[in-house]
Amino acid sequence: MFGSGAATGHDNTGVVPMRFVWPYGGRSVFLSGSFTGWTEHIPMSPMEGCPTVFQVIWSLTPGHHQYKFFVDGEWRHDEHQRSVSGNYGVVNTVFVPMELYVDPSVFDLETSGSNMELDDAFSHSVSRHRISAFLSMHTAYELLPESGKVIALDVNLPVKQAFHILHEQRVPLAPLWDFLKGQFVGVLSALDFILILRELGNNGSNLTEEELETHTISAWKEGKLYLNRQINGNGRAHPWHLIDAGPHDSLKDVALKILQNKISTIPIIHTSSPDGSFPQLLHLASLSGILKCICRHFRHSASSLPVLQQPICTIPLGTWVPKIGESNIRPFAMLRPNASLGDALSLLVQAEVSSIPIVDDNDSLLDIYSRSDITALAKDKAYAQIHLDEISIHEALQLGQDANTPYGFYNGQRCQMCLGSDPLHKVMERLANPGVRRLLIVEAGSKRVQGIISLSDVFSFLLG
Repeated sequence: MFGSGAATGHDNTGVVPMRFVWPYGGRSVFLSGSFTGWTEHIPMSPMEGCPTVFQVIWSLTPGHHQYKFFVDGEWRHDEHQRSVSGNYGVVNTVFVPMELYVDPSVFDLETSGSNMELDDAFSHSVSRHRISAFLSMHTAYELLPESGKVIALDVNLPVKQAFHILHEQRVPLAPLWDFLKGQFVGVLSALDFILILRELGNNGSNLTEEELETHTISAWKEGKLYLNRQINGNGRAHPWHLIDAGPHDSLKDVALKILQNKISTIPIIHTSSPDGSFPQLLHLASLSGILKCICRHFRHSASSLPVLQQPICTIPLGTWVPKIGESNIRPFAMLRPNASLGDALSLLVQAEVSSIPIVDDNDSLLDIYSRSDITALAKDKAYAQIHLDEISIHEALQLGQDANTPYGFYNGQRCQMCLGSDPLHKVMERLANPGVRRLLIVEAGSKRVQGIISLSDVFSFLLG
């Protein structure tokens, strides 16, 4: 995403890589601007899977820059970006603040001596300001992979078939498409499946296993409004609507939208029509992808951000097991492997958490049960053959694992761990890996659980 000097075709010393995007199609698209003296035309390439979107990465020095696009032999500017009138007509503008470029030799805390030591609160503020500035200067286009696929589901698809697709494709959620409205209207997630299974296990439920075969996503979503009133106990129904972001939204705005709405993933949708018709689903953005951008950008200047060097145990970050004598601390949810699946699902919903550590009698980590694990019950219609209060968490996890998979396989993706003494940058790098949404903080040796850090915890701290 952030190319080297060789990749961009020019020296990148003292500059900041920026991604330029032309999302309005064309046969040949070039970029030119004040940074090339308006004489060089930089070729832009169409994105794989989205041929109407052209992009190129070019490194800019801190300061103000002007640019335009040369599309099929005509000069164009992007009306959705900042623009001014200049010597070359209407041109787009971009400002690269100095704080986005950091010279590691100036701020290297390891070599600069005690005179460079900063107060913790001040260093936290400086570090977070630089990260926030970086996120504000880059857009959701940064998150789009060069190739990949995005799965969407029709709202008239049976719920059973929809969750089978989620399990087979190994995705935690999918946007919902309404053909009659011609737009995306929501998402189907693992939490929906959890609520469905709890409803099936409810003796007074109107939803039966037979009806689930033909029950559509649309019908379920309408029924979920009633369930939400019961769960929240306030009699108010939450509207069924899609929370999405546009490709021009800044990475900071995308991250804040994910945090504020307490969701894990947000669809990036592009439309060139003023009325929003003919939307294109470009990507499913997550905090993991945004964190990867942060780690990559500050990889060679991490020492200039003091907070990244601090052990996580010294930072107000994550949820920790309360110490004896501590009051007004949110309880830390853990379960034994013989606890029922029904207990686990209730805890996931009521405590509003996405995962629960599974521990032994000494609170040593054995495994973890996450919301996304519930889709394993869609395999071979397992949900119809079990009772939530009669199957243990251990047995439920085995349904979704291969026969030869060791229980709690620590070297796999299930139990990602860290130590309280690990620096923040190490934790961020691990959370930026695909499929990792949280790290269990454990005691060295005993693997006794001490806490948990999620992606949302990291961004709440960085943007707080």
